[in-house]
Amino acid sequence: MAPGSALSENEFDTHSGIALVTGGSGGIGAAIVRLLVQAGSRVALTYRSRRPESLLAELGDHVEAHQLDVTNAARSSEIVADLLSRHGAVHTLVHAAGPHVPLSYLSTVTPAQFEEQIRNDLVGYFAVVHAALPALRDSHGSITVVTTAATRRYPARDGLSAAPKGGVEALSRGIALEEGRFGIRVNCVGPGMLTDGMAERLIANGDMSERALDVARENIPLRRFGTAEDIAQVVVFLASDRAQFISGQKIDVDGGYGV
Repeated sequence: MAPGSALSENEFDTHSGIALVTGGSGGIGAAIVRLLVQAGSRVALTYRSRRPESLLAELGDHVEAHQLDVTNAARSSEIVADLLSRHGAVHTLVHAAGPHVPLSYLSTVTPAQFEEQIRNDLVGYFAVVHAALPALRDSHGSITVVTTAATRRYPARDGLSAAPKGGVEALSRGIALEEGRFGIRVNCVGPGMLTDGMAERLIANGDMSERALDVARENIPLRRFGTAEDIAQVVVFLASDRAQFISGQKIDVDGGYGV
């Protein structure tokens, strides 16, 4: 268990079945998978292209992996049906899928690029939720979605990510409202700037210089970037019974950037 973690190792012992984490091979997704396993849940993760062999070896029989392009609704349904047939229930859906989105002024984004991002983020999320809803109704399960802190305080050049994820958050509120009668809770977590790969990618892509990162850090009240573990802690809390009366909410994990 991570130092300072409030999770108990049997947090999910009363939950029959398995958790499904889309995008479980990414930095945030992998941290979520690890924490769910530590909290006592079996986990099925999905990956788009590269099977996370090291993560699977690390976690052993507690985890299984399935290839998934989230925009493929039929494949999402196949995975959920397979999990139900072998594990009996899906008690948690965490949607953490999504590629790194480069920083671009909206004036330079083409309609085709914007449409593709909407498809990957918003349509892909709906396809996964549509497939999982019947199982989650049966288990009175939860949905937690990783979005972005940029939907609250907008940083310039982040529209290609923030706009579609704003749609994801609106859709999540709608699902929370309509599905609450079946015991389903839906919440969002918005990561701010993270050290786990994000800053390095921004520099490598030429999106931000070291000086620009220093300025970004100065705009955060805590004066530091977060980690994937910071995001995972909040996601797993929201998925757990400790959050059993929380639904339709969004928590930004951004060091106070949105204040």
